[in-house]
Amino acid sequence: MRNVLKTTTVAATAAGLALTLAACGSSGSSSGAPADPNKALTVVASPTPHAQILQYVKDNLAAKAGLKLDIKVVNDYVTPNTSVQDGSADANYFQHVPYLDEFNKKQGTSIVSVGTVHLEPLGLYSKKVKAVADLGNGAQVAIPNDATNEGRALKLLAANNVITLKSGAGTTATVQDIASNPKNLKFKELEAAQLPRALADVDAAVVNGNYALDSGLKPATDAILLEKADGNPYANILAVKKGHENDERVKKLIDLLHSDEVKKYITDTFQGSVVTAS
Repeated sequence: MRNVLKTTTVAATAAGLALTLAACGSSGSSSGAPADPNKALTVVASPTPHAQILQYVKDNLAAKAGLKLDIKVVNDYVTPNTSVQDGSADANYFQHVPYLDEFNKKQGTSIVSVGTVHLEPLGLYSKKVKAVADLGNGAQVAIPNDATNEGRALKLLAANNVITLKSGAGTTATVQDIASNPKNLKFKELEAAQLPRALADVDAAVVNGNYALDSGLKPATDAILLEKADGNPYANILAVKKGHENDERVKKLIDLLHSDEVKKYITDTFQGSVVTAS
């Protein structure tokens, strides 16, 4: 199924991880009372680059700012939001606004962005061809199956004249919105985390930046197509449950994530595979 919010395997993983997070507890308050500024801020994050960036903040900047951080690493795109919604975590750092909007709409959650941090350019990768022009007629291309990243993948291909999309196709475009497909590409819709492993079995795959990095791919050099950063709506955000935007710990964290030190860390560490958005 194309929508990660309806994928049984992901949901099962999310349920298990949510129980773990609930057992750990959160330092926030689900009642709306002000959180204790002296308690650790629990942030759920994807491993790379999100948790890596948070770890840099924790190790180098947080203590001086009077902030305690508790970083919980998860590998799916559901647990971070359900954990923030149910109060077992204070914030998450893994998603972009189009995905969050779709999640809130589908799940009835009330999670909001408190600021953008970085962009992981989505890329097309292949172990079989060196350029998109080399894809043969009927080539199989794997793409993410969640609502926003599928549309994002198709827009990447359309922006590079591989396909064209119907007029008005938005961020949740699907393969049904393809207007023309000159190479007769066959699209295989997979959970985003599976895409790097699928590269051996397909002609090419559009992979999210964090999963590309996790699998050892270097978007800046290995992708045969890569999103442009300018004007890109898919910058990753720090998010909290609505009403918690003014938590002093959250304010401290977003300020640190926007600091010159973090911007330099991102630039030096990821060398174009992750770019700052603030």
